[in-house]
Amino acid sequence: MELYDVVKKLIGPISPVGETVSDEIRLKNLQTLTRLVDDLVDDIEDVASHKDSHEYSVSKAGQLADSFMALLRQRGD
Repeated sequence: MELYDVVKKLIGPISPVGETVSDEIRLKNLQTLTRLVDDLVDDIEDVASHKDSHEYSVSKAGQLADSFMALLRQRGD
């Protein structure tokens, strides 16, 4: 089982189905998921700040994180 599948199983469904009780649960699941994603993006942003490090392995991680953040910004446009 992939990590993505584990997280989805832990959080539960998020897409509304048009039924009040189910949609309230799914909204709470969505809130949980968005908080998790926000925390993860913060972590990636922290790593991205090291993109110009003089240490090769640190800068490599920073560049990967920075590229991912740029991709997120492009999706937002």
